[in-house]
Amino acid sequence: MEPLRVAPAQRASLADRQPEAAPDRGRHDLGRPGPPPLLGRGRAAGRRRAGAPAGLPRAGHPRLSADRDTLAGWYEDDGAPWFLAYGSEQEVFDRYTDQLAARLGRSDRQAGNVWCTWYAYYEDVSEQVLNKDLASLAGLPYDVAQIDDGWELAVGDWEPNHKFPSGMRALTERINAAGMRAGLWLAPFIALPTSRTAREHPEFLLRDAAGQPVVAGYNWGTSYWALDLTHPGVQEHLTQLIHRVVHEWGFTYLKLDFVNAGAVPGVRHSGGHREQAYRDAFSLIRRVAGPEVYLLGSGALLLPSLGLADGLRSGPDVAPLWTNYATDDPSDAMAYNAVVNTLHRLWQSRLLQVDPDIVYFRSRLNLLTETQMGWLRDLATICGFKAVSDPPSWLSADELEHMAAYLAERPEIVRTGRYSFVIDGRTVDFTGALRPGQQYPIS
Repeated sequence: MEPLRVAPAQRASLADRQPEAAPDRGRHDLGRPGPPPLLGRGRAAGRRRAGAPAGLPRAGHPRLSADRDTLAGWYEDDGAPWFLAYGSEQEVFDRYTDQLAARLGRSDRQAGNVWCTWYAYYEDVSEQVLNKDLASLAGLPYDVAQIDDGWELAVGDWEPNHKFPSGMRALTERINAAGMRAGLWLAPFIALPTSRTAREHPEFLLRDAAGQPVVAGYNWGTSYWALDLTHPGVQEHLTQLIHRVVHEWGFTYLKLDFVNAGAVPGVRHSGGHREQAYRDAFSLIRRVAGPEVYLLGSGALLLPSLGLADGLRSGPDVAPLWTNYATDDPSDAMAYNAVVNTLHRLWQSRLLQVDPDIVYFRSRLNLLTETQMGWLRDLATICGFKAVSDPPSWLSADELEHMAAYLAERPEIVRTGRYSFVIDGRTVDFTGALRPGQQYPIS
């Protein structure tokens, strides 16, 4: 299919003579999660104006690329309408999200205040540790206690390991008794090569054209494989998993991680489109879980998640350090990367909750400055999604008091610019946060 190309008038003929993709210089791949690029910035009536072409979701998988002044758009398969708009940034994104909501849906469900195990214990979480934390969390303004990675036998084998001898139903009952809803981390669209699921059901694995399992990424010291979400056996596997987790164990908040693996290229059982396979699997999870369960897509694709997910995080993990001298990879875990990604995805908040990841109050095991921690907290306030991993036992009396007050606040928020806000009369400007050269608070 001849690609859609949009260029300034002085470049139009040149663009028409060059049907190939735009040059790599300054190129931005809009197949990645995030806002479409803004085209032709200028001044009109003293206001910043922007145009933004974007694919409207349907079969076909819209893709855009951009160099400095030319956009090229195409579909992987078939075709579908394009959305083009001109106006202020806010006007363009508002119109675009209206179109997305009308076609795919949106969610108004709120997560509430979440306590998460990951950034305190990582994979060392255990029932014994949680029993102590739950006792100290009772009475604090949390709505959800979410168990992250480290509870399962293996990624792909979703039963509790030896660190949870009482089982998961007993754990949700303890969480509920402490006044919170129970949340659980899952990575339902992948499996480790060593998992029982991968070994006993090789037919569940997505294959490439050569018949080899598709590697969806690398973590846990190894590669991990994508499941073929169109295979009837995988669909039954997902149905049983979600039914067990929600209706037998009692979890009502699910953090679904690494779900982008559901849309990686491969030869699928159904022969269908990869983003449709992702959406159908997410629909299955929603149908089995029920409408009241909060679904957070982590590493999720925006368009095929709309109308199904309640919250979404497409950026990297936060970390208790601003930048990492060993890497400048924008996908690596660090606070700077998390802030940059979240700030540029706030336009999605008209469709579902934008998860900025957790905020910090602890001084223990933390290299962030007070200013940097303040940026994280203010951004979470703006998102309306407040999550913390600090165990109360790790906090000083002042830190605990500060955390409780922050969680209880419901301030008035006014956006005054691309990166500026007023929170209960206090001006917050994230411009300084977008400079990566922040220093560690050590000599």
